[in-house]
Amino acid sequence: MNFFLKWLANGLIFTGLLILALTFGRPTLQEINYSLRSKSQSPIKATEIAPVDKDFGIVIPKIGANARIFAQVDPFAPKEFLPVLKKGVAHAKGTSFPGEGKNIYLFAHSTDAFFNFQNYNAVFYLIGKLEAGDRIDIYYQNRQYQYSVFEKMVVSPQAIEYLKPEDEEILTLQTCYPPGTTLKRLLVRAKKPD
Repeated sequence: MNFFLKWLANGLIFTGLLILALTFGRPTLQEINYSLRSKSQSPIKATEIAPVDKDFGIVIPKIGANARIFAQVDPFAPKEFLPVLKKGVAHAKGTSFPGEGKNIYLFAHSTDAFFNFQNYNAVFYLIGKLEAGDRIDIYYQNRQYQYSVFEKMVVSPQAIEYLKPEDEEILTLQTCYPPGTTLKRLLVRAKKPD
């Protein structure tokens, strides 16, 4: 009986550790890689990252993000946006494109639940590390558009006013916050450098 209880306890501990590793392994690796990059003497330069898609793509040098953007995705239709978020970043339907002088709204969930992290492209997982002045490059129709972060905030999921047009060209990035939940939204806003 004692042997069985020890075996069961060890099995439960191993299973628990395996679940933790599968759940938090990828975000932990992203955090470690970011931490090592930020402490190194040579941070990633924008010129060192070749965009994966020059037709519509995003590169954020500070966090090493590089992903394809899928245009005109309905942010209110989970059946439409969830498959897209497995492959890259979604451009909110009805918002502008680079060079049009209005609001460009991009979203990429960190995940829909902590246990489902592995199923989603987590390109925006580290956007909370961005600060005022950090660079974001958008590639659209083989042209590069450069933006500089000016604002970061946490809002409720119902805060949809950031989808509305602006009087100037504003790039808005959105992901779930805290990562691995759908409780709130983290917005990072950027504009063309002066």
